[in-house]
Amino acid sequence: MSIVVGEVIAVSGVRISLRIFEDSNQETIFYDGVKYRGVSLREHISIQRGFIDIVCLVEGEFLDEKKLDSDAEKTQYIRKVDVRPIGYVVDDKFFEGVKYMPMIRDRASLLSELMVGKVYGTEGKTSFSIGSMLKENVPINLPWTRLFNSHLGIFGNTGSGKSNTLAKLYTTLFDEKLPALKQKSQFVIIDFNGEYTENQILPAKDKQITVLDSKKAKHRFKIEAAHFWDIETLSLLFQATTNTQQPFLRRVLSGKDKFKDAPLKHYVEKVFEKVFSTGEAKSDALDLSREIARMIDCEPLQKHLSGIIYYNKDKYFKHNNGTYYNSNGNGFEGNIKPVIDEHVHLDGMDQFDELILRCYLQLCSDVVFGYAQYEHIQPVLARAKSSITALRNVLEIVVVPPPPHLLHVISLKKCKNEIKKILPLLIAKNFYTNHKDSENLKSPPSRTLHLIIDEAHNILSEQSTREHEIWKDYRLELFEEIIKEGRKYGVYLTLSSQRPADISPTIVSQIHNFFIHRLVNERDLMLLDNTISTLDSSSKALIPTLAKGCCVVTGTAFELPMILKIDPLLKEHRPSSDDVNLEELWALPEKL
Repeated sequence: MSIVVGEVIAVSGVRISLRIFEDSNQETIFYDGVKYRGVSLREHISIQRGFIDIVCLVEGEFLDEKKLDSDAEKTQYIRKVDVRPIGYVVDDKFFEGVKYMPMIRDRASLLSELMVGKVYGTEGKTSFSIGSMLKENVPINLPWTRLFNSHLGIFGNTGSGKSNTLAKLYTTLFDEKLPALKQKSQFVIIDFNGEYTENQILPAKDKQITVLDSKKAKHRFKIEAAHFWDIETLSLLFQATTNTQQPFLRRVLSGKDKFKDAPLKHYVEKVFEKVFSTGEAKSDALDLSREIARMIDCEPLQKHLSGIIYYNKDKYFKHNNGTYYNSNGNGFEGNIKPVIDEHVHLDGMDQFDELILRCYLQLCSDVVFGYAQYEHIQPVLARAKSSITALRNVLEIVVVPPPPHLLHVISLKKCKNEIKKILPLLIAKNFYTNHKDSENLKSPPSRTLHLIIDEAHNILSEQSTREHEIWKDYRLELFEEIIKEGRKYGVYLTLSSQRPADISPTIVSQIHNFFIHRLVNERDLMLLDNTISTLDSSSKALIPTLAKGCCVVTGTAFELPMILKIDPLLKEHRPSSDDVNLEELWALPEKL
C-alpha cells in the first residue's frame, strides 16, 4: 500500500497538473517500515489509472488561490505541481515510455525508494554499481552488457570528477569480471597526463605500462613494420603534401617492396652509377651523393666525392685527378664502385636510418631522371630527419606484433606536443588494424578491443591550427571510421574530455552513452542538446550546477536520464589528478 498525496486536476498533452493535499509537505515519510520521499522537484510520483501505475517526474510547483464562497474575503492557497510521465508499472515491473495517460481526479501516490531503484536500475540482473542516485541516495546497478558494447563519452570541466568516473567504471568492471575478460578482450588506455601508470584500475603488476619519453628511450611502443612502411603513416609523420611529396614517398615504398630481397648496399651502388654515368650531369645529384656518403659514414667515399667538380657550361663531372664521369661509365667503374664495394657496410642500420637513406637515394635517382625537383622534395626530408630522433626514442619497429595484454596503459606525459599529436594516431591505427585483421569479419566478433582516450580533445579536435590540414583530415577520418565502423568488429571507444564542442561532431554524434559532469560553456551545452536525443530539458538544466563527482547519465543503455553521485575511489586507486591542498602546502611549521 502507498501514501496518497494528491489528485489529477489537469491533463494537457503530456503535461499533468496535480493538486497536493495539505498534509503532504514532509521531506521524508516512513510508512509501514518503508521510506518515501516527499513531493518536491525531480521526485517521483505514481498516478493510479485502473490497474496501471503511471510513473511521473515532478518538474515544477506553484501555489494557486481559491476564494471560499462562505467567506469572500478569506483566501485559501492550494499547492499544485506539474509532472511529466516517464513510464508505467505493470505487475511490479517498470516499462519506459508514455503509453497510458491519467484522467481528472485520478489519485497520486508517493513512490518508495525501492520502486525508484527499480525504475532506474536493473535490479536482480546485475550487481554492477558505481554510485547512487543524487537525490534519493539509492544505489543504482548499471546494465554493463549494454554499456561496454557501445561507445562511451565522459565529459566535464576540469575538476568535475570525470577522471574518477572513468577509473571507477573500469575498476568496477575488472573487479566484477576479471577472469571472464582474459583472452577475450583487450583494453588500451592512451593517457596524456600519466594518470593511470600506478595501481589505477588494475595493480601495476597485472597490466602493461609503457611510459613514452621523446628525450630518453626508456620504453618504446612496438609498431609492426607493415604499419610503419605505409604511405599514409609516413605522409602523416612527415606532413607530406598531396601533389608532390606523397607520390615521392610512394615511389620510395614501391622501390623497397619491389627489391625487398636485394641488399641496401646494391641500391646505393646503382644510384651512384646513375648519377656518375649519365649523359647530362646534375649539380643537385652531386650534392645529394655527398649527403648520402655522410649518412652512411663512409670517409673514403666522402673524400673522393669532395674532389669531384661540376662544370655548369657543358654539364659534366670531373675529378681533380683528371678523371671524367660521363655516360660510358668508365669513371664510375674505375673510381667509385671499388670504394663502395670495399668500404660501405649497411648491415647494422636500423629501420629509421634506412628510411632516411632510401628517401635520399630515391630523390637522387629522381633528380637524375627529372622526375622531381630538389627544392620541392627537400622540405619533407628535412622534416623527416628532424622527427626521426624523437620517434626513435618512442617507437620500436618489429616484424611480429607482441602478444596482447588485457590492459595496456600508454603514457604520453613525457612526450613533446609534436609527438603527442602523432603517436595516438599510430597507436590507434596499429591496434585497430591488427584487431580487424584477426577478426576477419566474424559475426558477432569473438574478441573485443576497447580504446580509452583520456583528454580526447587533444587529438580529436576540429579547431586545431598547430598542424598540417592533411594530417588533421586523416586523423579525424581514422577515428571517425573506428567510431562508425568499429562496432561490427568489436572495437569500442571511450572518450573523456573537458571540451566536447572541440571534438568532431561526427564522432560525438556516434557516441551511444554519456556520463556528463559539470559543463558551463554554451557551445558544449548546445552540442549536447543537438546530439543527445535521450537528454530531457530538466536534466540538461542541471548540468552547469552539478557538484563535483555528480553526473547526468543517459544514452541507449538507459531507459531514463538519471543524476548519479559516483562513489570516490580509494586514494591509492584514484587517477593522479587530485587537487592541491594549499592549506597543507603553505602551512608553516608549528613553533614549539
